[in-house]
Amino acid sequence: QLQLVESGGGLVQPGGSLRLSCAASGFTLGYYAIGWFRQAPGKGREGVSCISRSGSTTRYADSVKGRFTISRDNAKNTVYLQMNSLKPEDTAVYYCAARPGTLTCPLDGYTHWGQGTQVTVSS
Repeated sequence: QLQLVESGGGLVQPGGSLRLSCAASGFTLGYYAIGWFRQAPGKGREGVSCISRSGSTTRYADSVKGRFTISRDNAKNTVYLQMNSLKPEDTAVYYCAARPGTLTCPLDGYTHWGQGTQVTVSS
């Protein structure tokens, strides 16, 4: 069974940091581009970042550039999202997703999704 599990969310003060993890089971993560998405209450889903299969290509939403860093460890079947200088507007449920069939890093076409992890930025 193909499964993605996010972890690392929580409550953090503005300016703080969190590292999200996305662990895969039942398939080899190295064959997939991985994206991080988020959805805040009352808003649509937003693409935050993605990383290609090899890790050579990454993309970031303008709202997180310079603050978030995506990385992957294919040996551990895990992708990470390091989030620094967090702002209240980063509050959302964060999802990771896997996309087969590409060597790059699009923000659509993702076929496997995790259950999400809550990130709350508040003082």
